[in-house]
Amino acid sequence: MSVAYLNGQYMPLSEARISPMDRGFLFGDGVYEVIPSYGGQLVATGYHLERLKQSLEGIQLTCGHTDEALTALLERLLSENDPGNFGVYLQITRGVSEKRQHAFPTECQPTIFAFVFPIEQPSDGSPATANCYSAVTQRDQRWGRCHIKSTALLGNVLHMMEAVDQGAKEVLLFNERDELTEAAACNVFVVSNGVVMTPELDHQKLPGVTRRQCLEFLEKYADTPVFVGPISKATVLGADEVWLSSSTKELAPITHIDGRPVADGRPGPVWSLAQTLFNQHRFDSP
Repeated sequence: MSVAYLNGQYMPLSEARISPMDRGFLFGDGVYEVIPSYGGQLVATGYHLERLKQSLEGIQLTCGHTDEALTALLERLLSENDPGNFGVYLQITRGVSEKRQHAFPTECQPTIFAFVFPIEQPSDGSPATANCYSAVTQRDQRWGRCHIKSTALLGNVLHMMEAVDQGAKEVLLFNERDELTEAAACNVFVVSNGVVMTPELDHQKLPGVTRRQCLEFLEKYADTPVFVGPISKATVLGADEVWLSSSTKELAPITHIDGRPVADGRPGPVWSLAQTLFNQHRFDSP
């Protein structure tokens, strides 16, 4: 049985209980992180906690735990569960308030909740082990603060269902200028004429940890040109390769967009190089 953490206690996930007056439930007033772990070892914990701090600051919430305390909490949570490869979900909400009111309450203790869920072993970088995705394209209609990893994900959910309803597994989102932002649950990389491209971070995109690691690994270990900046929809649709990046997928090739193949419809060599670098260096990040 999966073991969870809730406000200082470790317990079976099925026994965890949160008040319906929790502002995370009523307003989505909280933030979260998902940290991958393989064989009991967390990946890039420092980067994830750095982003968590930025998200907390973005909603003016103090959780009262140091990075060291949160790391110890997550490591114990892993030890309380059976061995395996897990995504570790950590959520911090503003907590329980006596009244349902939009303004922040003056007296409120944050709710801290964490649990684990199984994730697949990452690809070794060979096309045979790639978890390939199909995607559709849509205009980005989420809120204007996507750089905060908020628990209020209804916009992302509705976009994901646009993909599901069309028989795809993800959706590529474009702003009003027809520039790539991200996917419903991932950052996006594009390869065109040998150049690895990804959108520049701003309020329209989440600063993905896997995206950050990928850029670092390419810069340090590969002789591959990288461009960070605006990417047009025409460039995406004519790309040689398109990948998704996320903590639970690492790098996943998109082989079809809007029902048409990306290049020859198979994982490309630059993706293979980048995913191979992850297998060699994923635990190097702090």
